[in-house]
Amino acid sequence: MTINHTSDETCAFNPGDHSRVKHTKVGVWDLYEDIPRKLDHVPGASSIEKILEMKQDLPYLWRMLADIASIKSCWFLLGTYTFLCFLIDAILPAVSLWFSGQMLIIVQTVVDTRAVDKSLLLRIVAGTMCCSVSQSLLSFWSHKINVPLEQRLNQHFDQHLFRARARLDLPTYEDPVIQHQLAGVTPSNGRSIAVTTVYITTGVMQACLYVIGQFAVMFHVFREQPDALLLALFMLAALLMQQAGGRFGGVITARVWAATTKNEDYLRKQGSKRIVYNSGHRKEMIAGNLVQYLVAQFVAASKRLGEDEGDFAELASSWRNHRSNWHLVSTIMRSFDLLPQVLFILNAARLPASIPVSIASIRLIQQSLHTFAWELHSIYDNIQGLSKQLTDVRKLYDVAEIPNRIQDGDKPFPEDTQKIAAGISLEFINVSFRYPGSDTYALRGVSFKLLAGQLCIIVGSNGSGKSTILKLITRLYDPEEGEILLDGRNIRTLRLYDLRQAISVLFQDYTLFPLSIRDNIGLGDPEHACDKERIERAAELGGASEFIARLPEGLDTYLERPVKDHYGDLPAGTHTLFGRRVDYNGLRGAGEMSSTAQIGLSGGQMQRLAVARSFMRSIVSDEQKVGLLLFDEPSASLDPTAEHDLFVRLRALRGNKTMVFSSHRFGSLTRHADMILYMSNSAILESGNHEQLLARDGEYARLWKLQAQAFL
Repeated sequence: MTINHTSDETCAFNPGDHSRVKHTKVGVWDLYEDIPRKLDHVPGASSIEKILEMKQDLPYLWRMLADIASIKSCWFLLGTYTFLCFLIDAILPAVSLWFSGQMLIIVQTVVDTRAVDKSLLLRIVAGTMCCSVSQSLLSFWSHKINVPLEQRLNQHFDQHLFRARARLDLPTYEDPVIQHQLAGVTPSNGRSIAVTTVYITTGVMQACLYVIGQFAVMFHVFREQPDALLLALFMLAALLMQQAGGRFGGVITARVWAATTKNEDYLRKQGSKRIVYNSGHRKEMIAGNLVQYLVAQFVAASKRLGEDEGDFAELASSWRNHRSNWHLVSTIMRSFDLLPQVLFILNAARLPASIPVSIASIRLIQQSLHTFAWELHSIYDNIQGLSKQLTDVRKLYDVAEIPNRIQDGDKPFPEDTQKIAAGISLEFINVSFRYPGSDTYALRGVSFKLLAGQLCIIVGSNGSGKSTILKLITRLYDPEEGEILLDGRNIRTLRLYDLRQAISVLFQDYTLFPLSIRDNIGLGDPEHACDKERIERAAELGGASEFIARLPEGLDTYLERPVKDHYGDLPAGTHTLFGRRVDYNGLRGAGEMSSTAQIGLSGGQMQRLAVARSFMRSIVSDEQKVGLLLFDEPSASLDPTAEHDLFVRLRALRGNKTMVFSSHRFGSLTRHADMILYMSNSAILESGNHEQLLARDGEYARLWKLQAQAFL
């Protein structure tokens, strides 16, 4: 792994002040650290900053504890868990150490008087055994309580994260910074931030109580032994220095940092991994004969990368160790391990009769101090972890307050719910728009007006801006310039829920949810998502009922199960130790488990499901709450017969609703359109009905004739 530092003044990480950016090459990665101006050279500044940040984050900890306290089902579990931890980690170890000290006194007495108090010895042995058994039993019950406690805390805060994610609008959610923020609070090991916070907080308290109890008992026991306190002091220092090795140096000192890689070999290798590991690329990989090429490129890239290759976290860990000098200190401190032997020899020479006591004392001191030093370091680690955990707790609550970029309006829509059945008028006034992060206009100076109840067809080539118009109408994005009016009112002033409740939309890049087909269709109208009759009617109108009936479980079929099945470690087709062939078919049959991870549907079948979901809201519902229908390439994957049937149903069932279609194909529907918008290069070039545009003999007429020739 190559590690080098540069003072690159031309890096673009902080264009405002490059002198505050430190650039380090860590393998294939470029690490950029933002170095704050203030307190740059003050010793311990980073620790002071961390303490101040912990103080600022404490209110979020109290807020989380209040949230946990509001979960009544956790009261008993949390109280019992805290009490058991107090007994296991604070009381019992101190009592056990006290019994060990008493045993040492008995040994001293035996050496001095050649007599032993058998009853006292039995009590000490019994007490030690009781401590050991009690600790095991209490640890068992503590673990039993952990499971339901974690489940209830995880469920509660999983709901918090679910609501926080669900409320975000599209441009906010697509922002990489927001994605990073959300990923930072999403559990990666199944344990929520709340559970980890509870464990770390109780861990700090338990370790502190343990250290206090152990210190008191050790001081009482060791002061009665010659040189024991001095020996304990040196041994404790050595242990702490050894454990500290590598922890205080070589960390990323900046709180603000970023890492990126532009190494072509590494990027190509990771991309090749995704091609091979992702089942979505399997068809193209096999049909395109890419296997040999990908393997050759993968091997060649690995050779060129050498030791520089690796995940950033792994390389950064090695880099930290590379920068650390504390391992030298800890190595020197290991020489203190000889100190107990030196003191033992000196005491043996001075008092030969004390040899048995000295051996027992040294062993007790070593055992006790190892545990004591470990707990001391545990306090430090837990406090460091608590500092990070408090930051995570703040992030957990901050994600629920991320401001959406699409601001909600305050005016209800429509004003008269009875009139919505007659359709909604739509008008664009000089609208221009660019997608976030793009310098190219998706729409430029678009203006048109559509009366209530009219049918509008938007035609044009791919990328001309057709889909963008539909996204702006539903306020997935807001235009940079111009206005969009519904029934003469600026859509920015309307309540978002009301606006979207009055619109039914089918996007070209639709997705099918990882739920059953029943839920996929039913969610078109959440208020009636469990209405079986409406769902079946929507499936029939969408042309999906026939192939749904042929699926294994009909409407209850999952196209892709959100929870995958699990199997044993032995691969199918191999043989066990006794020669029996491993076969999971019997297990699958008993559990009615599918042999495929997902049900394969054609593009046309999936589009019919999407159409059925749209119909669930707009056509099937008896309630007149939708006045504007938006369809973005609804027949792109349908065969000519299915396309014709779909258009006939739409014309017959839409009633007086306003309807907007986008398409790059000039089908029979354009003959019935009240208005046709022909788009090219993000602008409307022609508008009018079919006869008017043919008479104008412009681009629309040329393309319509071109497509018509295919059928002559």
